[in-house]
Amino acid sequence: MSRVANNPVVIPEGVNVTISGKDVHVKGARGELSMTLHQMVEILQEEGKLRLGTAGNSRDAKALAGTFRSLVNNMVVGVSTGFSKQLELQGVGYRVQLRGKTLNFSLGFSHPVKYEIPESIDIETPSQTQVIVKGIDKQFVGQVSAEIRAFRPPEPYKGKGIRYQNEHVKRKEAKKK
Repeated sequence: MSRVANNPVVIPEGVNVTISGKDVHVKGARGELSMTLHQMVEILQEEGKLRLGTAGNSRDAKALAGTFRSLVNNMVVGVSTGFSKQLELQGVGYRVQLRGKTLNFSLGFSHPVKYEIPESIDIETPSQTQVIVKGIDKQFVGQVSAEIRAFRPPEPYKGKGIRYQNEHVKRKEAKKK
C-alpha cells in the first residue's frame, strides 16, 4: 500500500496557505490556486508544513489521502515555481508561429491549424519547431499540451507529428515488396 500521505508537504518561502474547513487556498508569487478536500481527508497546518490524514480508517480514505496530498503538493509547487511541458514538431514543413494569443500550426494539412491560448497558460515558441507550455496548474498544463499534440500525433512509420520532448515513438517497419 502506498504511503504517500505520510510525507508532509513543505511550504517554501513566499507561499501562503490558508485552510478554512475543507477548502485549501494557496497563494504565491506566480498566482493563486484553491481546492476543496474530500470529506474523508483531513489536513493539519504545522510550522512550514502541511500534513494530510484520514478521517476514517478505511482503504478508500487512505487512498484519497495520498491523492489529495499529491494535489496539494502540486498546488504549492505550481504557485512557487510553476510547471512546463515542451513539445517538438517533427516533419518536413511542420512549423508553429505565435501571433498574439493564437498559435498557428502548419502541419501538412490543406489548411493552417489555429489554437486559441487559454487565459492562465503562457506559451513560448523559441523556434519554429518548438512549443513550451507554462502555467501554475499542473493538470491544465498537461491538458493544453495534450490538445496541441492531438492536432497531429506522431505516427509510427516516419515519426512525423507533434511529440513531447524526449518522447520515444515506437517505430514500425514499412511494407515490403
